[in-house]
Amino acid sequence: MKLATYKDGSRDGQLVVVSRDLSLAHYATGIAQHLQQVLDDWNFLSPQLQDLYVTLNQGKARHAFPFDPAMCMAPLPRAYQWADGSAYINHVELVRLARNSEVPTNYYTEPLMYQGGSDDFLGPRDDVVCVSEAHGIDFEAEVAVVTADVPMASSPEQALEGIRLVMLANDVSLRHLIPDELAKNFGFLQSKPATAFSPVAVTLDELGEAWQQGKLHLTLQSAWNGRTVGMCEAGEEMTFHFGQLIAHLAKTRNVRAGSIIGSGTVSNRATEVNGKKEWTKGYSCIAEKRAIETILDGKPATDYMKFGDTIRIEMKGRDGQSVFGAIDQKIVPLAK
Repeated sequence: MKLATYKDGSRDGQLVVVSRDLSLAHYATGIAQHLQQVLDDWNFLSPQLQDLYVTLNQGKARHAFPFDPAMCMAPLPRAYQWADGSAYINHVELVRLARNSEVPTNYYTEPLMYQGGSDDFLGPRDDVVCVSEAHGIDFEAEVAVVTADVPMASSPEQALEGIRLVMLANDVSLRHLIPDELAKNFGFLQSKPATAFSPVAVTLDELGEAWQQGKLHLTLQSAWNGRTVGMCEAGEEMTFHFGQLIAHLAKTRNVRAGSIIGSGTVSNRATEVNGKKEWTKGYSCIAEKRAIETILDGKPATDYMKFGDTIRIEMKGRDGQSVFGAIDQKIVPLAK
């Protein structure tokens, strides 16, 4: 099934069930007000939502209405936890190579992960409000999952059983703030503003054969200012699957229902074209594009985002239909 959260003036919004083709929606009133309620009592509430979902897709839901992504908050407008991994080692390799730095060997055996802010997510059509262009504004197109309770010390296989929903993310980064923060050896803080998520979150059964062993084998599309810059395959080059990411998070603590885990920037390796390396599938963040330019030409040529720029992130199924709806945002200055 597909679930979304509509704006209603409150912090947590109103849960709605969305049809498979994203054309219709129906309030989940009477079953649950908020998505977190469903995650806390999944075995009891999700079958009821599934029944409504089937009725909606059959065209028999009496109070259905046209689905409007502009009305959506993030599926979980605030969450108990947002932990973002770096599951695509190619992205790490490119960034490190651009600054003549080797990738530590343990990066290939255990994933990188940081704890992000989960108190204030953006909806898929909300503006990205930034203080200054000088901060180096970047988008990051990612896949994310929402979990049930996952016990401490769970294996990757056990952790996979805890995945309830899948969605897309724009993990906005302020690149020029990152070096000073990392130099303090205490991780990201100011360099990671609010993250945006796709209009709908989707259960695994909706993904069919595209979901295999903790990876989503579909193409993640990124369009910057209306121009397609990324057509990256999310599954084939994912070094650590979502079970491994969740198990990494759960190594020394319980992971509770409503936790969101991100894949990190989806990234694909170069291919040989006429004896030269070419990144034919593009990029899912500007930092990677700049790294590629540095590797090829000795310096980056692409600037980071400016006020007024737009970013659209979407994933389509093998039938050509949008799976999660699109994240479609504009970069705007903080009002003074």
